[in-house]
Amino acid sequence: MASGFSYTGGRSRCFAYWQEFSKCYAETDAPSQCRLQADDYLECLHHTKEIARAKAVKAEFIKQAEHHAKEGRKVADVLADGVIVGVGLIQRDQGGEGKHK
Repeated sequence: MASGFSYTGGRSRCFAYWQEFSKCYAETDAPSQCRLQADDYLECLHHTKEIARAKAVKAEFIKQAEHHAKEGRKVADVLADGVIVGVGLIQRDQGGEGKHK
């Protein structure tokens, strides 16, 4: 990128952002006014915000997958108590001892 040319010899992918930043920097009295253009250019070069966002999405996906796996184990434990209960032929009482007729 230092030369301003891409691997194929044309313009680099971030050249437009560099031009915006360079134009702003040349026209302004205070360089701090060009912070947005500089941030855009640096994001294009390094993809820091994009990578952070992708990591956050991946972490949330893993968290949800672990939650669903844990819930699946709870259901499997209930089903492991008795095969007939898992088929749904016998309903368990929710409030303690079963009533006998």
